[in-house]
Amino acid sequence: PACPHFGRCGGCDFMHMDYELETALKRDRVVEAFRRIGGVEPGDLPIAAAPSTEYYRNKAQFPVAVRSDGPAAGFFRARTHELIPVTRCLIQPPEAEAVSEAVLAWMRQYSIPAYDEGTHSGLVRHIFIRKAETTGQIMVCIVANCETLPHGEELVSALRAAVPTVASVVHSVNTRPGNVILGDQYHDLYGPGWIEDTLCGLTFRLSAASFYQVNRHQAEVLYEKALRMADLHGTETVLDLYCGTGTITLCLAKQAGEAIGVEVVPQAIRDAEENARRNGVSNVRFLCADAGQAAAEFSARGVRPAVITVDPPRKGISADVIDAIAVMAPEKLVYISCDPGTLARDVKRLTEKGYSLQQAEAVDLFPRTKHIETVCLLSKLSEAKQHIEIDLDLDELDATAAEVKATYTEIKDYVMEHYGLHVSSLYISQVKRKYGLEVGQNYNLAKTENAKVPKCPPEKEVAIKAALEHFMMLPAAETEGA
Repeated sequence: PACPHFGRCGGCDFMHMDYELETALKRDRVVEAFRRIGGVEPGDLPIAAAPSTEYYRNKAQFPVAVRSDGPAAGFFRARTHELIPVTRCLIQPPEAEAVSEAVLAWMRQYSIPAYDEGTHSGLVRHIFIRKAETTGQIMVCIVANCETLPHGEELVSALRAAVPTVASVVHSVNTRPGNVILGDQYHDLYGPGWIEDTLCGLTFRLSAASFYQVNRHQAEVLYEKALRMADLHGTETVLDLYCGTGTITLCLAKQAGEAIGVEVVPQAIRDAEENARRNGVSNVRFLCADAGQAAAEFSARGVRPAVITVDPPRKGISADVIDAIAVMAPEKLVYISCDPGTLARDVKRLTEKGYSLQQAEAVDLFPRTKHIETVCLLSKLSEAKQHIEIDLDLDELDATAAEVKATYTEIKDYVMEHYGLHVSSLYISQVKRKYGLEVGQNYNLAKTENAKVPKCPPEKEVAIKAALEHFMMLPAAETEGA
């Protein structure tokens, strides 16, 4: 392996291997996860290899620790908190080493102590670096166990002397014990507190807390695949959960009627709103909320996006988000994932909710590491595909002229106009039966012995009941209690 730290720092798992073999192994990992965990066959899953395996990352996070010879920065050995000092990393931006050395020299000069997680004492915890590939701007964020960083002006001078392209220096206040890197407060020591980069023809403002893919070139490849799978035609409403700074949301907005982005980090939402303004995108709005809470709120309000996109953290989508997605029932779900295992688990859950995996592709955003990005398309199965041989019409329902004040077609048209939902004659009959309206005795019987009869979903029952009330087909007691 070209890296002298290979096998010690735990970052690069494949540095010793031919890149073609690495990508083949990553593809196999995704395929096997789909088969073994998801219970689905992904077919001939392609993988988009990276054009470069070195210096591709636009973000570096160096933990800082106390050593006998002074403060040191590097990476933790895998599955430990043992710091391995790293002088030259082959996948980080080249400026990262100069920034790290400048910070450590500043700490030694002014006796700024490194953080000790055992005693929760000391100050500097992490050196966080972002680089904008297209502008060359560098942002340095010092994560420290204090409200005010001592000798901040001297730190800025040292960093600008070491790396002239430093455009922002930020102090992130993190006084909490634990493994979370960034804190909740940010103090700008120099510059605006953000840098600017371009992606997919759009300009993005990036702060320390903003989510942004670490490999810009491959991120463009990934997003282009996601947009192709979404197959938008300019009229659809698209909901983007876990939107970060709005990168995917704004790309979707260019091809959709309206795009809605949801993200739990307030600073990221502020960046997303500013990114929309800077790019002149007006058919987009952002909501600062937990993805599960937002999805549940949208489903309760009857929001029916044609497409939902998700790009969750490595732990995947929570069960409540999946439930809310199922209630909103988008025609398409585009799922971007950095973990094949949780992706396959969620695909299985979504399959149980009536979705089917249509296609999947892998994109290598993390050469030399074990990580692999995957984008897949799931489509909502039609009722005809979900259930077997359900073939009913009014004759089979034995509806009589005496009890039909509105035809099934009129009820369907009312529900579509007022709720945007397609309902079947079967569902209408089930609701009528539930509220005491007479229907034929075979209203829910399939033609074959083992066929599965679908039950009317709650949101469609509400819509059908409203239609029955509108046409005055419910008894007075039912109408008064509505």
